[in-house]
Amino acid sequence: MNFRKATQKDVLEIVQMIANDQLGKTRENYQNPLPQEYLNAFNNINADPNQELIVLENNASEIIGTLQLSFIQYLTYQGGIRAQIEAVRIREDQRGKGIGQSMFKWAIARAKQRGAHLLQLTTDKKRPEAIQFYEKLGFKASHEGMKLHF
Repeated sequence: MNFRKATQKDVLEIVQMIANDQLGKTRENYQNPLPQEYLNAFNNINADPNQELIVLENNASEIIGTLQLSFIQYLTYQGGIRAQIEAVRIREDQRGKGIGQSMFKWAIARAKQRGAHLLQLTTDKKRPEAIQFYEKLGFKASHEGMKLHF
């Protein structure tokens, strides 16, 4: 398996994975060609040195997973850096094979490499299986997350 930074040609497959779950189907607009908003977002992510949109390829160079890491500089923790992992998805036909664990192992190593003192994530309470998965990886529900949608 090969982890690499996503390119613009990968965006269609990434959005397809993001849209392919119970919540993604309600909030994404996957179509071919993609709406320009996705390509604009990719360009913004790609231009930001604190954002890493990653794809995972199998031995046949097919994209089978994706994740996004954001590195956030804080004054707290003596000027520490937090890594935020989001949009972790595995292609539907590849689920249940331990790929998610491999992706998190890679993400943890990458966060440490970038000098982060912690890796954090949010997950929707409507995803109990994901919560159990994250807990098995050692993540703790240490804070109550809140959002204000506009």
